[in-house]
Amino acid sequence: SIFRYLLEQDFPGMRIGPEPTTDSFIAVMYGDSEGSVPGNALVVDPKKPFRKLSRFGNAFLNRFMCSQLPNQVLKSISIIDSPGILSGEKQRISRGYDFCQVLQWFAERVDRIILLFDAHKLDISDEFSEAIKSFRGQDDKIRVVLNKADQVDTQQLMRVYGALMWSLGKVINTPEVLRVYIGSFWAHPLQNTENRRLFEAEAQDLFKDIQSLPQKAAVRKLNDLIKRARLAKVHAYIISYLKKEMPSVFGKENKKKELISRLPEIYIQLQREYHISAGDFPEVKKMQELLETCDFTKFHSLKPKLIEAVDNMLANKIASLMSMIRQEESNMPTEMVHGGAFDGTMAGPFGHGYGEGAKEGADEDEWVVAKDKPAYDEIFYTLSPINGKISGISAKKEMVTSKLPNSVLGKIWKLADCDGDGMLDDEEFALAKHLIKIKLDGYELPGTLPSHLVPPSHRKPFQTAE
Repeated sequence: SIFRYLLEQDFPGMRIGPEPTTDSFIAVMYGDSEGSVPGNALVVDPKKPFRKLSRFGNAFLNRFMCSQLPNQVLKSISIIDSPGILSGEKQRISRGYDFCQVLQWFAERVDRIILLFDAHKLDISDEFSEAIKSFRGQDDKIRVVLNKADQVDTQQLMRVYGALMWSLGKVINTPEVLRVYIGSFWAHPLQNTENRRLFEAEAQDLFKDIQSLPQKAAVRKLNDLIKRARLAKVHAYIISYLKKEMPSVFGKENKKKELISRLPEIYIQLQREYHISAGDFPEVKKMQELLETCDFTKFHSLKPKLIEAVDNMLANKIASLMSMIRQEESNMPTEMVHGGAFDGTMAGPFGHGYGEGAKEGADEDEWVVAKDKPAYDEIFYTLSPINGKISGISAKKEMVTSKLPNSVLGKIWKLADCDGDGMLDDEEFALAKHLIKIKLDGYELPGTLPSHLVPPSHRKPFQTAE
């Protein structure tokens, strides 16, 4: 439902339901005409980035397809829709291919991983838990969406959010708290409207996160290149060590078994010898499983020149590549995701924050502060104005009653003192009180005073040409 919401149209192969409806991996991509391409044809297409998926065999390829449609959103991003996660008895029935391995393959290549939870269905099944674990090492790409949050009230939502964070903490072993976006990401009326403002702010944050992906794509690819170069270097050290330890004639099989069992010790030894971080080594258990089927005698010895070339690339070439990317980005127009639901949040009266906080009254003829000015004037005249103005000391006594920190009140003073004379007249004082109210209501203060908030007596008259 979230993809339907973002694209604002259906794609071939899409079916929405409360049960895990999608039984296939669907790559939703841009195409001049609507249509779908089955998995076997997809992995032999040189124009598509899926050729390496052929190693997962027919069982997977029969459950893989590409949906193409002429949608503006898909010009900037492509979406991989994964199958519904199974729970309970269904998990015992094999999918016929290594589901977690496929997820890991995609996780290494995508820019963003979105974990979707329904507010009324929070359980993390064994398969979901395994799926999340397969994203290990890609934690920076993960975002969590708590969808259909309008189906519970505020009190229940608070408990649901707490339960979700607790459950995720048990599965994702990182000290950082994952970013969870709370909202109702479908085009249906909200069942509970009391959290409407929260849902709008969260949707805006998620949209900004997705919209910024095209800009960061080049840096992400460079980051992946650095990561893979470091892993390749460590891999070379491990393989060459195993080769060096093998006997030339007898007892090869026994030595192989001994080396596999001693792999954790070998890791520690290599860490000390080459000053490598423990986080750069592959997982011990997985490496031991892979080594079982290998012939150690066919491994290559360490080639110092190749290691030197990698070190030189990491130390010198990457820095120049990074500066080239930054220079290219500054010369090109900012690339953002457009179309679908993204366009609904950009302009017009339903844009995020329109008519709220400092933006309130932007499209009105009357000064927005005027409606509360009589109440502000009463306070103003109790502060003993001289020649229609109060001093900074008098204003401070009143402004600190808001309990806002001095750094915020200092910014409000700067915005409200329109003529910069260090004193406030009745209109400037009313403006200061209005800005305090904006801040107390939880909105951000503007960097510079918007034209609609400038007091009428401080507005520059329009010059008319004779």
